[in-house]
Amino acid sequence: MTKFLHTMLRVRDLDRSIAFYRDLLGMKELRRRDVPEGRYTLVFLGYGSNAEGEAEIELTHNWDQETPYELGTGFGHLAVAAPDVAAACDRVRHGGGRVTREAGPVKFGTTVIAFVEDPDGYKIELIERALA
Repeated sequence: MTKFLHTMLRVRDLDRSIAFYRDLLGMKELRRRDVPEGRYTLVFLGYGSNAEGEAEIELTHNWDQETPYELGTGFGHLAVAAPDVAAACDRVRHGGGRVTREAGPVKFGTTVIAFVEDPDGYKIELIERALA
């Protein structure tokens, strides 16, 4: 069983982007994580408390990005929960898909992730999580 988690978007002006999703679309900030070692901030927004695991938007602000992102580079990836990320990579690979990052801990953390690409080259992050 799998479940859609979030869509990541790279943003240049974090406060302006948060205001858009919060004030114009009615989302609320669910959590935030500053990663000084990687020089970025992650802000997750969505509806409700996410106690039920609703999909979210992840805004990623790279601290040193001075120029605007080009259309196409602003989109980051889709994220999907999987109980066994390595097994999910094997299924993708055996099905003819491309694994671009093998299962392993995220840089600066412990969560097991991997990246695969769909037929059009869109990135999907697989995040290891037990599913209900």
